[in-house]
Amino acid sequence: MAAVVELITYPVKGCGGTSVDSTHLTPAGLAHDRSFMVVSVDGVYRTQRRDPRLALVRPTVSVDGSRLTLAAAEPEGGQGVLHLDVTTSAPRRDVDLFGATYQGIDQGDDAAAWLTDFLGTPSRLVRVPPEHDRKTDGLTPGTSGYADSSAVHLLSRASLAHLHTRMAERDAPPLAMDRFRPNIVIDSYPEGARGEQGQDWAAEPHAEDRIRRATIGAAELGYTKLAVRCAVTLVDQEAGARGGPEPLRTLAGYRRFSAGGVVFGAKFAVVRPGKLSVGDEVAVDEWGDAVT
Repeated sequence: MAAVVELITYPVKGCGGTSVDSTHLTPAGLAHDRSFMVVSVDGVYRTQRRDPRLALVRPTVSVDGSRLTLAAAEPEGGQGVLHLDVTTSAPRRDVDLFGATYQGIDQGDDAAAWLTDFLGTPSRLVRVPPEHDRKTDGLTPGTSGYADSSAVHLLSRASLAHLHTRMAERDAPPLAMDRFRPNIVIDSYPEGARGEQGQDWAAEPHAEDRIRRATIGAAELGYTKLAVRCAVTLVDQEAGARGGPEPLRTLAGYRRFSAGGVVFGAKFAVVRPGKLSVGDEVAVDEWGDAVT
């Protein structure tokens, strides 16, 4: 057994996350996760890969999703806070996400002006339409909003601790968990709950790679694939700027994926929606072999 120690939702793709004590897991992931996306005037997605200052945008969304607030982590040049009434009735427009075409609802000129000023490049803000019907890939079928792929990214503290041990061998300092932008962070129960074969599986680095079905709170997750890491992990989420070669340099030494890239954490589809809370038990219903 293990427990949820943090839940993080990212209302606007590529922007800062919001930690919550409890939330509802929808078929598309944590409530409002990646429901919005910053795009160019041509509708092409923006992420921290090319726009690292997105990390400094800290959005919050009301429980019912009708109000969105955009704020800068460190206001610069009088950058104010924008309170936005979310529209789902405006005309749809084509948006590009990794070469695939989806629909988005433009959230108006005020949001566009705020983001353009902060990022220093012409930008618009779009929302996933209610009729959004995206199909995600991987072992378990699912859907998501504007996430890179699957609805939920799960990562354990044990995996991060092991990475830090490897990095220390290179005299590299540890990195914050937010470099990896997980939705669900898990850890052992304080008393060290015992799982299969009497072992505390949550203390094992990368045990999440082997989870195929898990029940958390009232919800159930199904494994889709490993999380292939990209240049976003190089972005300091507090500074909104790219740092050095870590963690990709160290991960390349022991987490290379046979299909290409380096992997860290696992992605999941939502099999059964339900309420999630920090402290919920993570009960693994089915294990599989680690994918290499």
